Amino acid sequence: MTLKTNILRLAAITIAALGLTACAGNDEVQTEVQSITEAYEEAQTSVRRGNYRRGIMIFEAIQARYPFSDLSRQIQLELMYAYYKGGQMEQAVEAADTFMRENPIHPRVDYALYIKGLAYYEPKPGLLERWFRKDVTQRPPKDIELAYSSLRRLVERFPASEYAPDAEQRMIAIRNRLAAYENHVADYYLRRGAYVAALNRARNALESYNGAEGNARSLEIMASAYDNLGMTELASDTRRVLSQNFP
Repeated sequence: MTLKTNILRLAAITIAALGLTACAGNDEVQTEVQSITEAYEEAQTSVRRGNYRRGIMIFEAIQARYPFSDLSRQIQLELMYAYYKGGQMEQAVEAADTFMRENPIHPRVDYALYIKGLAYYEPKPGLLERWFRKDVTQRPPKDIELAYSSLRRLVERFPASEYAPDAEQRMIAIRNRLAAYENHVADYYLRRGAYVAALNRARNALESYNGAEGNARSLEIMASAYDNLGMTELASDTRRVLSQNFP
């Protein structure tokens, strides 16, 4: 049985949920197929047009009616994308995890990892941050480490995936953001005289996110912290490393 046949036969949902009306006729199968086709296309059209709420409603109804069909896997993929685009990040992650758990060798596992990473990823500031022009790197990273973990699994397991290049770029951005946040906290401690705490946070930023854009700032904070702690030799060594690597 082909995928197209499966879609036509299995994508039916309740008439009440869709608001579809099937006319009575001699050929009941033809009527059902017509309703199925309209329903499935309506769901996809809703998502394409940005009406994610309606698309999600339809796909969830399909999933509820045919939870063990071959089409169920395709609906899971459709749903995780609609959840993500609709801002329902927890549901997107849950759908991706469920798909990978139930289909560990499916050829679309890379897509599930990608959507999961995107759901955790926070590339833009929130409304208040935009309004007050607040630096997004000062926001606690929250789930950004989970985004990095999902994207890294994608790149490592599926290096030839069409989603790998974008995942790699996002990983670079995440590393830069995490390093910047550590530097922000370290600078906070430095300005308040908590020099040991500042030193530890800056060192962690340098060691954990080596190669990030904020490495130079981490070394500057470390040198200042050493100066204030009276460790002049270590401060000089740190500045020497800074000048050699970031002239």
